Formats: sequence, C-alpha cells, structure tokens
Amino acid sequence: MKYIVALDQGTTSSRAVIFDQNGSMVAKHGIEFPQIYPKPGWVEHNPMDILNSQITSLKMAVEKSGVDVADIEAIGITNQRETTLLWERSTGKPLCNAIVWQCRRSAPLVERLKKDGLGNMLRDATGLIPDAYFSGTKLQWLLDTISGARKRALNGELCFGTVDCFLAWHLSAEKVHVTDASNAARTMLYNIYDQKWDERLLRAMNIPAQLLPEVVDSSRVIGHLDKSILGREIPIASMAGDQHAALFGQGCFAPGMAKNTYGTGCFVLMNTGKTPVRSSNELITTVAWRIDGQPRYALEGSVFVGGAVIQWLRDEMKLIEKASDSEAIAMSVPNNGNVYFVPAFTGLGAPHWDMYSRGTIVGLTRGTGRAHIVRAALESIAYQTADVVNAMSADSGMKSTVMRVDGGASANSFLMQFQSDILGMRVLRPKVLETTAMGAAMLAGRAVGMWNDRELEKLQTADREFVPNMDDVTRNNLLKKWNRAIERSRGWEIEEE
Repeated sequence: MKYIVALDQGTTSSRAVIFDQNGSMVAKHGIEFPQIYPKPGWVEHNPMDILNSQITSLKMAVEKSGVDVADIEAIGITNQRETTLLWERSTGKPLCNAIVWQCRRSAPLVERLKKDGLGNMLRDATGLIPDAYFSGTKLQWLLDTISGARKRALNGELCFGTVDCFLAWHLSAEKVHVTDASNAARTMLYNIYDQKWDERLLRAMNIPAQLLPEVVDSSRVIGHLDKSILGREIPIASMAGDQHAALFGQGCFAPGMAKNTYGTGCFVLMNTGKTPVRSSNELITTVAWRIDGQPRYALEGSVFVGGAVIQWLRDEMKLIEKASDSEAIAMSVPNNGNVYFVPAFTGLGAPHWDMYSRGTIVGLTRGTGRAHIVRAALESIAYQTADVVNAMSADSGMKSTVMRVDGGASANSFLMQFQSDILGMRVLRPKVLETTAMGAAMLAGRAVGMWNDRELEKLQTADREFVPNMDDVTRNNLLKKWNRAIERSRGWEIEEE
C-alpha cells in the first residue's frame, strides 16, 4: 500500500492527514496555535508557530499511522489563503508576524487605491474585489512600516509569500520560492488572465518584483521534503489554497458543480471551467487550480465568519462548553425567537463587501435565552451562505441542485438541515469531511502518478443527504428579516461627521 500526506495549514491549527491509495483516511493529527490580536481589527500569527506546528503534526500523524516512511509517495500542501509573510532569503527568518487574512489594518490603503481610480483595473486583472482581505495591501503595509524593508526587497534580500509559499521554502531541501496559481490569484497582484504578476498593480502598491515567488501548477513536484524531518526526501507534489483544494477534493471537476466549506469562514466555490465568469454581484472570479499549464476558473463567495462564530460563543461568551454542544442547544427551542445574529466581526464578505460592518444581534426581548442566541449564530452561517449561492446563480446562469459540503461545522446536522431548507436544495455531506486535505492529496497523487483523472472521480463518496422541508413562505419571511438585520450591521465603523 502506498500513501499520500496532506499538510492542511489552517487559520487556527495545522494538521497532517494521511490517505492510502484507495482514498481512505489512515491517520491525522492537528495542533492549534495562538491567535494574536494587537489592536481591534488586527489579526496576526507567529510564522514559527505555523511552521513548527505543521512539522510536529506531520511527524505525529506518521507515528500514529504506523506507515513506513518509504511508502509515502508524496506530500501535498494546502493552506489558509491571503495571509501574508515576509522573510529573509538568506536565513528564512521572518521579519515580523504574519498578517492574517482576517486582518483589516490595510483598509485605508485599499481606499486609497479606489480613490486613485484603480478599482476597475484591479478587478479586470485579478477578478478580485478591492479589499483588505487580500494580500497585496497587507504586503504594502509591511513594506511601508518596517524600516528598510523596501530597500532590502529591491536588493533581493527578502521573500514574500502566502502560507503555502512559506511552508514550501522551509520544508523543502531545495528552499524553493514558489506558489501555485490558486494562491497567487488571491494576492491582488496576479493577473488571472495572463497568468503572471501584474506590473501595473506592483507599481500601484510600490511592491518590488524581486520579492515575489515563481508561480507554478497546483499539481506538480516542486521540491523534496528536507531529509531531517522524516528521514527521507519525499516529493512535495501539490500546492493549493484551502478552498480550491476542497473544490477538487469534492470532485467538482465539471462546470456548474459547487461546494461550501464550513471552516473559520465559509467559502462557496463554483467551477466555471476554462472560462472566467465576471460577477455583477460582487463575487470573486478566481483560479480554481492550474494543471498541465491550463487554468480552470471558479466563482467564489467568501463569508468571513462561519465556524468562528461558534468559537466566539465558546471562548469569549462562554455560552457553550464545546462546539458540538451547539447542535443540541439550538434544537432545544422550536425557532430562533425572532433573534438574528450578523457575525460581522471583521466586516462583511460577499456579496455585501462592507469593511465597516460589525457584529450585530437584533430582535432581543426579555424572553430571549441562551438557546436562541446559539441557534441564531448557527442560522447566520446558513443565511450568509444563501446570500452567496443566490448571487452566484444570478452571475453564472447556473442553478445548482446540490450543494456539496465539508469542513468542521458541516458535521452539525441542525446546521446542514437548516442550510438545505434556506437554500431550497439538497445538501450532500461526504464520508470524508477532510476534503481540503483530500484535495491536496489528490493533486499530489496525480502529480506522482498514483491516480489518473478517471480514478480521482471515484475517490469521494457520500455519507448523508439533507433534503429541504421548509415551505417557500417561511423561507422568504426568514430571509426578509435576515436582510433587515444585515442593514443594521452596516457602516458601524464609519465616523460620524
């Protein structure tokens, strides 16, 4: 039996997942690491926490599995996207903490780009909405803020990268400085049509090209694991942003197929094939993956706070002891008691795109209890997803009949049933919920010849299907109140004149 290891580096934890050649999960190990909040709206990670937790999780997963390292055919990398790192080329030493995708500190730089009339050009080149979410202005902020950084960058002394790039550099024996097309497409610096870094955007943000990694296919050998880690140089054979890997891992290979990943945020992606679809509903046009030099495109809608709202209930408000408690608590009341929770802790994502929205709970009465707030929090994840799916259907002209789901919160059957009800479509949950890791493994396995394209289609199987049982009147009334709650969350951070 041969094996593939997927390194799944996420926002709150680093994990390693081992799959056998039948696509079955053999073992996994995850390690959480600290979140750093220097100021309101700022989010950071210690880069060495990312690296060390990923290496340790890899070693622990291999130890748990009992797999002979000689039987590991390849390693794939999938990662939290947009998170921005800067390190010394000669030593690998980070210059500062990583600026996490959730961080809003570069919002003023985004506003400056838009004020300078660059919004449409940026959208035309990258498929992205100008927003502090993406890497470009985060990198610009670092170069503006760290003394001497821009000069060192011009001299070729520094490397910029998203997490995939940082891991590839530090894990590979060759110290490769590469990123794949799916991650490059999230930087706000990469032209997804020309498939290269955009010189106009680099000039607009004053970013030296010397900083940037080479952009490679999502499925190819880019280097070999440093022998000191597992005792053997194993091919590193795939790189893909987490949501792109999940789309691949769900088997969404044909245009019109869609998935939603319920992680820290929620991310809906629809495969649009060889043709990028320009959104008129403020969705993102992105590279799904690039294989054999050929990009495949997707529409994406990002919900900034998905499963993170459950973490907030647990860690900050102490309303639940563990995330899994939320299902039973939500089901202990017959409805939400007219309570609506907009978890816009870091602004609103697609299709609203309001950097200045903040978290809002409306409809509270004297009879509101803990269960209503927990239920409203879970329902908020489904409402935000429905907003994205409806916008996606309008843009693409494609009406999906099935939503494939994955990620931690997809294990919550109350949420999945409510999601099916509010969408009015079937929701399909796979047996292997680790579809992000599975996608990275599939891409790596393909690169080293473990699986061909036909075999890849057969790897994922269904666990449970949720069927809508809500009538249209109820659904429309719920959505109407949700939209009223959204309006009340908007613009909170805008200063009054």
